[in-house]
Amino acid sequence: MLKTFSIGGVHPQENKLSAHQPIVAADVPAKAIILLGQHIGAPAKPIVAKGDMVKVGTKIADANGFVSAAIHSSVSGKIAKIDSVIDASGYAKPAIFIDVEGDEWEESIDRDTTLIKECSLSSEEIVKKIADAGIVGLGGACFPTQIKLCPPPSFTAECLIINAVECEPYLTADHQLMLEHAEEIMVGISILMKAIKVNKAFIGIENNKPDAIELMTKVASTYAGISVVPLKVKYPQGGEKQLIDAIITRQVPSGALPIATGAVVQNVGTAFAVYEAVQKNKPLLERVITVTGKSLQKPSNFMARLVRQ
Repeated sequence: MLKTFSIGGVHPQENKLSAHQPIVAADVPAKAIILLGQHIGAPAKPIVAKGDMVKVGTKIADANGFVSAAIHSSVSGKIAKIDSVIDASGYAKPAIFIDVEGDEWEESIDRDTTLIKECSLSSEEIVKKIADAGIVGLGGACFPTQIKLCPPPSFTAECLIINAVECEPYLTADHQLMLEHAEEIMVGISILMKAIKVNKAFIGIENNKPDAIELMTKVASTYAGISVVPLKVKYPQGGEKQLIDAIITRQVPSGALPIATGAVVQNVGTAFAVYEAVQKNKPLLERVITVTGKSLQKPSNFMARLVRQ
């Protein structure tokens, strides 16, 4: 029987126009703007200056407070200035402006696509590496991942829930990511399990993605403690509280944190980013996005660098 959350929910018309479109690399702009507040919390503190040369993967800003995240350059080139820019909400925000030159990556990043399964790091070392890489939640909120992996002492994590629901009517980025990178995601999940010291993880996927359910179930069967939970199609099942309710039938108490249920929730894209950070030494530089709509000739899924033009 398919699971779902217990209270409310709607069924908007699906418009998965970009489903099964392979992930392609988006173009890199000639001039890039990297915001220092890409995450929930305090904007990062710049550690570069005008005229500095950077590579793809160079750290350009440190986390600036408990709730903050490091920022790395997703382009190579010269720092043009550090100034403010108007963000998507109309507010002036600090940013680093870069004149792009070539596409030179930091040598420390392993760009080989060979899968690396084994992780010998301790849970503390994993959390530090995730923090150093600037990993944040890729489900939308962009909450610094290392904080969720270190719950308050009064709470104990019992399980990990991976949000692969993608209940938004138009999005297909997570769906395609699972189809193309299932193994890497599983390793990332195993690493997250080790970080929070749990022995079970549940991957929630709505049943309008049967190919992803089939593939992820097959791959998960070779990893200890990981299982796929098919879910009914219902919005907003991708909400953290709704997903916890659907999978472990526990409700987050009013005013409490989700960890009060014993669950730590991470997005499937975050699990992939964790794999790349821990196993490939790659900081958060890019993510899969869906560009779609009936006015487009070819709705698509792109691997897009985290920059503005």
